[in-house]
Amino acid sequence: MKTSSNSTPRILLVDDSKDGLLVRKALLEELGYMVQIANNGEDGLKFFQSFHFDVVVTDYRMPRMNGVELIARIRSLDANARIILLSKVVEPLGLTEETTGADAVISKSSSEPANLQRWVKRLLNRGVPRKPPASQKKRTLVARNSSR
Repeated sequence: MKTSSNSTPRILLVDDSKDGLLVRKALLEELGYMVQIANNGEDGLKFFQSFHFDVVVTDYRMPRMNGVELIARIRSLDANARIILLSKVVEPLGLTEETTGADAVISKSSSEPANLQRWVKRLLNRGVPRKPPASQKKRTLVARNSSR
């Protein structure tokens, strides 16, 4: 699912913070990406269902549908979607790729812009599917062990 060199990569940016959306949108557009913004998880899911996106970037804390719930819904539609989760509470909540289903978890800090740029580029260039989340791995192991 690599982006062809003649098409502009499309990024879906989901956050309930208007300021955060505007700053990240400007950063990503400056890098040459087309960016669609959504103010909440429900709108983000609707956009994802209606259009193709090369990368999804979502905040963790949002009303009604948080980022992890959005990731699970997106994964049910496209297991190989490329997703980045952003949060101010990465460390306190122990948010990791394994616990959230995201391809990358980035802390909202002074290093966020550089990390976001690096991860978007890395995910756009990735050719192999991501690992399943830990919860899915456990189900697979249980299924394997019960068949023995």
